[in-house]
Amino acid sequence: MSDTRQEILDATAALLERAGAEQVSIRDVCQAAGVTAPTVYHHFGDKKDLLEAVAAEGFRRYLSAKHSRKPSADPLADLHRGWTDHVGFGLEHPAFYRLMYGTPNAEQRPSAREGHRVLVGILDRLAETGRLRLAPEQAATMIHTAAVGTTLSLLSLSEGPRTEGLADRMRDAVFGAVLRQNEPSDNDGAAAADLARALLATLSARRTEELTPGERGILLELLRKLAS
Repeated sequence: MSDTRQEILDATAALLERAGAEQVSIRDVCQAAGVTAPTVYHHFGDKKDLLEAVAAEGFRRYLSAKHSRKPSADPLADLHRGWTDHVGFGLEHPAFYRLMYGTPNAEQRPSAREGHRVLVGILDRLAETGRLRLAPEQAATMIHTAAVGTTLSLLSLSEGPRTEGLADRMRDAVFGAVLRQNEPSDNDGAAAADLARALLATLSARRTEELTPGERGILLELLRKLAS
């Protein structure tokens, strides 16, 4: 990436932090970056392409912070930290976040898929310990959808009773839906279904070389019956 291109990205990002995407013009970007309009068009085509590049830059910065921290020994702590980091990034960089997650096809960007892969990796570790009710991919979709919806809601609502503790309540609700609790159930049928779902999630994240493909298929079929 040339220095000029990065300077234009940085200037646009700084402008977006002070005003929404609709208020930022190519002229504003040129003045902030000290370049001419043809230079911007040379590197990005038009404003739409420029904002798409800024969104990709936002994902890069977000993922850079994620990758700078190694996984801890406790995947549940990592899951909690991931939620806090996600919501915190959105509240700290609202213009970036709206471009990253509030636009069509946002989830199709390569950097967005990388973020999903990181989340699934944490959930794989939880599944291996029998803590998930759902397969990691399903759990990741639920958690990510809840995190994005919560963050966008917080950005659109003024502070007040409706927003106080909202992120924590949503986190607890969605984590409660995807994580298996250790407390025994008074309902034997519900307990069996819960254990079956946890084992299904575990098997989806772990290879079972001890079983032949046929044995694995029979086991999965029985567990699905119990889980339902």
